[in-house]
Amino acid sequence: MLILINSSHANEEALNVETLKVSSKSNPNSVAGAIAGALSKEPAVELQAIGAGAVNQAVKAVAVARRFLKEAGKDIGMIPGFVDIEIGGEKRTGISIKVFITGESKDNVSTESEE
Repeated sequence: MLILINSSHANEEALNVETLKVSSKSNPNSVAGAIAGALSKEPAVELQAIGAGAVNQAVKAVAVARRFLKEAGKDIGMIPGFVDIEIGGEKRTGISIKVFITGESKDNVSTESEE
């Protein structure tokens, strides 16, 4: 999938990103590990989820991945949106969450006021 990211932390660029399908039974820690792994290779990853339970697990996974990546000095952002997915010949609307590295984790950047 090709994604254009335009934010204050990322120049506009076309990205070929990995897509992770998340279900209501997905383990958020496992998905978080997959997010962190994908972001170590590419600047972005896309999560796709259909249904409230799946979206819940996807959002929890992003929160856990942020904690993982904070230890490596990186911070992430996300852009939610809608996606049409065909399952068994039936078109369904799901949620797409684009996750990308925004830069250094603010918790790891020292400032003079933290003395």
